[in-house]
Amino acid sequence: MDLSMRWLADYVDCDMPIKEFVSGITLSGSKVECYETEGDYLSNVVVGQVKQIVRHPDSDHMFICQVDVGEGELTQIVTGAQNVKKDDFVPVAKHKSTVLHEGKVVKITKGKLRGEASNGMLCSLAELGLTVHDFPYAIEDGIFILGDDCDKTIGKDIREAIGFNDTTVEFEITSNRPDCMSVTGLARETAATFGKKFELKAPEYKGVKGDINDILSVKIHNSKLCPRYMAAVVKNVKIGQSPRWMRERLRASGVRPINNFVDITNYVMLEYGHPMHAFDLRYVEGNAINIRNAQQGEKITTLDGIERELSSEMLVIADANKPVAVAGVMGGEYSGIMEDTTTVVFESACFDGASVRTTAKKLGMRTDASSRYEKGLDPHNCYDALMRACQLVEELGAGEVLDTHIDEDHHDDTPKSVEFDPQWINSFLGTDIPQQQMIDYLTSLEFEVKDGRVYVPHFRIDIERPCDIAEEVARLYDYNNIPGTIIRGVARAQRTPKQKFERAVKQAMFACGMNETETFSFISPKYFDKINLPADSNLRKCVTITNPLGEDTSVMRTTIIPSVCEVLARNNNYRNPKCYIFELGNEYIPVEGEILPSEPSRLGMGVYDTSGKFDFYSMKGIVENVLDRVGAKNVSFERAEKDCGYDEFYAFHPGRAAVVKVAGTPVGIFGELHPRTMENYGLSERTYVGKLDLPEIMENSQPQKKYKPLPKYPATTRDISVVCDDSIPVAELEKAITKAVGSILEKVTLFDVYKGEQIEKGKKSVSYSISMRSHEGTLTDEQADKAMDKVLKELSAIGAELRG
Repeated sequence: MDLSMRWLADYVDCDMPIKEFVSGITLSGSKVECYETEGDYLSNVVVGQVKQIVRHPDSDHMFICQVDVGEGELTQIVTGAQNVKKDDFVPVAKHKSTVLHEGKVVKITKGKLRGEASNGMLCSLAELGLTVHDFPYAIEDGIFILGDDCDKTIGKDIREAIGFNDTTVEFEITSNRPDCMSVTGLARETAATFGKKFELKAPEYKGVKGDINDILSVKIHNSKLCPRYMAAVVKNVKIGQSPRWMRERLRASGVRPINNFVDITNYVMLEYGHPMHAFDLRYVEGNAINIRNAQQGEKITTLDGIERELSSEMLVIADANKPVAVAGVMGGEYSGIMEDTTTVVFESACFDGASVRTTAKKLGMRTDASSRYEKGLDPHNCYDALMRACQLVEELGAGEVLDTHIDEDHHDDTPKSVEFDPQWINSFLGTDIPQQQMIDYLTSLEFEVKDGRVYVPHFRIDIERPCDIAEEVARLYDYNNIPGTIIRGVARAQRTPKQKFERAVKQAMFACGMNETETFSFISPKYFDKINLPADSNLRKCVTITNPLGEDTSVMRTTIIPSVCEVLARNNNYRNPKCYIFELGNEYIPVEGEILPSEPSRLGMGVYDTSGKFDFYSMKGIVENVLDRVGAKNVSFERAEKDCGYDEFYAFHPGRAAVVKVAGTPVGIFGELHPRTMENYGLSERTYVGKLDLPEIMENSQPQKKYKPLPKYPATTRDISVVCDDSIPVAELEKAITKAVGSILEKVTLFDVYKGEQIEKGKKSVSYSISMRSHEGTLTDEQADKAMDKVLKELSAIGAELRG
């Protein structure tokens, strides 16, 4: 909402520094986005009068003007404009002035044109930042000749002379305060905020004798979607331009002036926050207005010239045969005001906000009117808006208004009230505000307090319960005056187990030197091809976005790995020598029979390093660090195969990828990218990526660390070297050792793997250090030897024999 400070001053005294105004009104609940003053880019531009004008001796299209700018001596200015004549009052940009040129601020200095001195420039509307809509009598491509509606005091600042110096304040109005989408609404807030008097006179007009029912009939066929509809008729209409004061206020509010009748409807909408429409009675067949639901498939050509097909749930304004407007959204093609219009019907109605929003969205058209209606407007305001429009018609001499009007009113007029309990309000706010002070605050906002209840003004549709009343008191009392207190009656805030778990994961990644990233959850279907997913992969079955930003963001990701690869590729393209990144994000897996997908959280990670210091085992170390940090138990790693349960397997280099398991449950996959995948992403260095399934890991983790006392008895260590087939993973050997030693095993450490001339081809020698300890007493040699015998037996069962 753009508010003209000049317009605001009609209703409340706001003569204060603009910074004080925006600060105060923001603190009281009406948030200011920014403010700007019209024409602040203009400097040293004044009103001048052309005293002499002769042709340039060396040009057939230029003129030499002697201009009075209030400095005693005449100023010589050369111009090429053809519409300037002697005694005209014009805007003059003097030496060292600034104006606009093609949207940019330029400086004007004196110089010579074809040998003749020119000490400035005569300005057009464009050079002032205006258009012919602001001054309809001006010539668009010529010098702006000031009309009788301008102050022609010679030497006066041009902005002040033509009313181009208003300050506009832009407000962000929340959806629960439609009353503030108006000048009067913000004036009411201003008065309450600064303790000023709010002056709003009820609009009145005299009118001419006549019964509107002889000219027009109105019938509401759906009172639920249209609780009130009012109409007035203006005869002997005179279409013309609006006065300067009206054009100024519309311009300052971001609305383009058009003609007096269109401007009146826009002016009332801005002033009272209630949209209006004006119909040309010639195009209302049967002189009948019917507010009804559209027929399925019925069509209307709206004011923007587009034919639109309607559906039965949409509300329309129709004449005897056809729709002439889409209720609350836009009028029909022939419902607008034209130059030869003679009789106008003013419409002031209230439509259901949800219905207007649904209709506007389905038709793909959101207007100033629909944006107001969809927030929910007050039916009482229909009357004031209509009366104000009729009053303006008389003030502007734009026609003769009939002194009768039609009012089809079906809304519930029962006043709304809320219990008033000052003690509860103080307890709720943590304040000690006197009761009378609360009443004064509420009265300034036009609430009425009596008999222990607060009676809500009709325009405040947002007030429903006692806490709403407390908010009104708090914002006028000033939030800064409310003392800070600890929340009472609630437990101290704590992180949930999931939050603690994810925090631990992030801390582990930071400790490994990884940098956190965040990417879009919606991706391109082409991403699946880039990681070599098979055509029949379940990961290609994804949630499709109904209204995507584009093809590259048209589906929800089912795997986080492409997102990680995209970040790595971007850093590689920027020639970053290394990239260590991770992302804690969601995957979106469709669930059969359900509308919404499941959204499991995943940890994606990726690394490349041109120094060559990072390899597969470095990535394995990061995974182990994460799992250790969150207390995962029974962690194991297995070589990734096609049937490992992860279709992302195809993105990895065969033989250089592993599946992570916790307590036997697969919880992730990591490894080196396949050369084809690297080529798809334009990666030039060996790249390692992976993902971990966080819910599954959390389920099998023990985040709470348990204290273990220092051992009382010494450990016994035995080393062993075995020979086995090269294809047997060392992890399988470790499992066999762990199983054989049992409860007295403390640690198994691999310290050597040897392949060479002393070992048979296809075989390898693997050496372990086995540490054993009992908590019941010192282990004897006999106990240790017995455990080692079991180890040799278990290793023999999988094809590993003691090295001779």
